[in-house]
Amino acid sequence: MQNIICAVQNCSGGSSDPQPIFRFPHDPQRCKKWVDHCQRKELLEKPAEQLFRYYRLCGKHFDTSAFDGDAPGTVLKVDAVPTIFDLAPQPQTEQVKRAKETAKDEETSSKGRKRIKKCQDEVSQEDTQVVPEEQQKYLKCLFEALLLLGKQSIPPSGSADDEGLRSSSFHALLQCSMNCGEEVLKERYDASKQCCFSEELHQLVEVCESYVRSKVIEEVKQNGFFSLLTDEPVKISSDWCLPVFLRFVAQSQCLQERFVGFLSIEEDGDVVAEKMLSILTDQWGLDMDQCRSQAHSCSGTRFSKVKAFAAKVTERYPKAVLTFKSTHALNVSLANSIRLSGVQLVMSTFKKIESFFCESPLLQLEFEHAISIFYPDKEDKANELKEICRTSWTKRNDAFEVAMEVIEALLLCVDSVHDNEDMRWTDQVTHNALDISKALTDFEFIMALLVLKNVTVLTQAFGKNLQGEAAEAHSAAVCSKAVTDSLKEMSDNMDVYHDFWYDEAVNLATAMEIPVKVPRLFLRKHQGEPGTIQPDTYYKENLSVPIVNHIIKELNELFCDTHLKSLRCLSVIPVIIEQNKAAQPEEENIQIFNGDIPNPGSLSAELHCWSVKWSKKAKGETFPSSLHETLQLADVKFFPNVLVILRLLSILPTLAFKNSCDVAYRHFEMYVKNMADTFESRSLAVLNMNYDVEFDLDAMVEMYMEMYPDSHEESPELPD
Repeated sequence: MQNIICAVQNCSGGSSDPQPIFRFPHDPQRCKKWVDHCQRKELLEKPAEQLFRYYRLCGKHFDTSAFDGDAPGTVLKVDAVPTIFDLAPQPQTEQVKRAKETAKDEETSSKGRKRIKKCQDEVSQEDTQVVPEEQQKYLKCLFEALLLLGKQSIPPSGSADDEGLRSSSFHALLQCSMNCGEEVLKERYDASKQCCFSEELHQLVEVCESYVRSKVIEEVKQNGFFSLLTDEPVKISSDWCLPVFLRFVAQSQCLQERFVGFLSIEEDGDVVAEKMLSILTDQWGLDMDQCRSQAHSCSGTRFSKVKAFAAKVTERYPKAVLTFKSTHALNVSLANSIRLSGVQLVMSTFKKIESFFCESPLLQLEFEHAISIFYPDKEDKANELKEICRTSWTKRNDAFEVAMEVIEALLLCVDSVHDNEDMRWTDQVTHNALDISKALTDFEFIMALLVLKNVTVLTQAFGKNLQGEAAEAHSAAVCSKAVTDSLKEMSDNMDVYHDFWYDEAVNLATAMEIPVKVPRLFLRKHQGEPGTIQPDTYYKENLSVPIVNHIIKELNELFCDTHLKSLRCLSVIPVIIEQNKAAQPEEENIQIFNGDIPNPGSLSAELHCWSVKWSKKAKGETFPSSLHETLQLADVKFFPNVLVILRLLSILPTLAFKNSCDVAYRHFEMYVKNMADTFESRSLAVLNMNYDVEFDLDAMVEMYMEMYPDSHEESPELPD
């Protein structure tokens, strides 16, 4: 807290006169009303965000009707406005009077200068006006066409040549508008054959992207704190791009997630990290001081670049705590982050398996038939595995365990498809089956899969609980130390554990007729070196030990002390209070939010009242069991500290929610999956993902003129 006294001049509230102190509203409109009543000119230029964080008004400036009836003098109504400013004026000395008279003269002179300047600006504007009204109407028509196409995810352009432009969706939509009597377009078309070539069309789409992003970021700023999330990089126009999402709680107390664009990750780690952060803050205008957490999901060769970006964000903004992302299973995320050839072989094969069985329902039936063959006397087990394998089982927390149970049936299935004796499968399907078969019969794959299964079994329940209900996530945070202790015990006794794992892998390889050997690439790199390394030793030093150590390190990074304390603050949810038998939420954990809550001094008393409120449940009564339900309570506004804590917990990427907050993420996945490579566009994706943004065509035209001031002087010709 940088300001604990009343912002009104000559008011002693908050210092010598102990009064309840209230933050300025975060909402810009309400905040402006407070400032107007305060009679402090220097506050007029300050943004609502800064006023909310650093300035207060004491209770003596509010009428009794401004307070909530159930909490007189302590809790303001939502629409409360300060109205009492009849403070006794301080005696004025002659020096003060002369200073005021001088200020008044300067103010009069200043007003005169402003009037002259205004006239000069008006004359200058008339002299430099180069954008006629007809041009503005014309640009509005173009933007309307683009918005219609973008919302429907229809690529506006054809190929780069003239014939492609004539056949483009954008051109066709303009022709339709002209045929329907759009006079502005019709006149320009008939008069000078004017329209947009690919370069001008690209400019219009970029303006749409910038406008949409500015509206989204403005919405985020109005609602305060947010989380930064990224996902697997995608390739667009030969560049690898990182999709960026923002998670925040709206004024309606509903969780929102928005897609704001792509960040290029083509350069080296440190360089690209600095550049990406610069784009977020300087180009996009994102206030990273309001970022309270971040989460990233990446695998493959670009993992190190994303890791460097996360480290750069943490370095610059320590409050942006690195966390786990709930949209991915913890065990799969941990495996994706391991840069070992054997582990990457397992993860890439999982992706091939997922894609392979999506090609045809007949392939899935073939797989289920193979499962029945390997479980002839265990019908219940076979049915359970079949049910699991009808889903995206390679993305589950128990994916490695399931893979070990079906690996022999899987190999039988892909070998049968590759043989293609009855000629049911296409050449592409048989080729894909062969690729999977080669991976499954590699001992490095078998060993890596088995180690992953035995190590991640310790984190399986922990990851599953994190993706569950609030009570389960709270339980996971409380028990997190037991998980890391178990992993450390495994690391300390690696000789014993590895012997068991290696023997199990050899037995499975023998059953599948797979030779036990050191990877060929390793042998090639070490040709001519003295001594021959044994498979047992190789896999211990290059697989078992690194996997365990990496998972311990990754868990410590993703679940640091601050993150775990945040998760333990889920104890403020009513159903968890009731389950804990009236135990008050631990104030020690909640104090990590002291810099963000409105009244830290009253936190202890407020938590006590909150706990008492929910500690006893009447017969048949149900308590809110999630953050979303708790935020929707009508009386949560009477607990301002608790309200802010609930909002901060809601934006944690670690927590999974049953409402529609991940619509943007699922929409993005569908967009990338369905959009043809030749039509993928960064700008179009931003427009399509945020189809519900309110568009102001006049503002878009102004933005276009600012971004491309010379583009309207001469328009290109429309091809015949």
